[in-house]
Amino acid sequence: MQASIKFRNHASCIILLGIGLMFSVTSLPARAALGGNLNSVEQDKIQMKATVQVRQSDAYAVHEIKAPHGTVVREYVSPAGTVFGVAWQGPFMPDLHQVLGSYLPQYSAAVQEEHAKRPGRHPLNINQAGLVIETSGHMRAYYGRVFVPELVPQAVNAGEIR
Repeated sequence: MQASIKFRNHASCIILLGIGLMFSVTSLPARAALGGNLNSVEQDKIQMKATVQVRQSDAYAVHEIKAPHGTVVREYVSPAGTVFGVAWQGPFMPDLHQVLGSYLPQYSAAVQEEHAKRPGRHPLNINQAGLVIETSGHMRAYYGRVFVPELVPQAVNAGEIR
């Protein structure tokens, strides 16, 4: 007897696949993740087998991590050394467990809630207390940004996180 699962639509399949992939990640070492500190950007570089370039301004530093497959992750770090925002673009989604760290459960719950309200494929623009999520894209062209408004330095406009 063969078991089969039927999905109501393509979006349901994608959501379930994405959730499964997020939770299939085994325990990973600490990384510079949203809300984390700067000390582990080198670990992100190693994990992604990537190169890192740092751009410094008076209000923050951007650590741009380029993976060999083309995905770019930018981690925005305050002068105090806290990662207050993460943005990405490229042909593949970054490891969200890696870049969102302790914010992954809040991110996942917000995405599930949004898909329950508005099923189907569409850009996500979620503005919750404590977390802002903006993602979009399609196969081989993904982009997004996530930031914690309370962690963004006063001198920084959230629009700079991109």
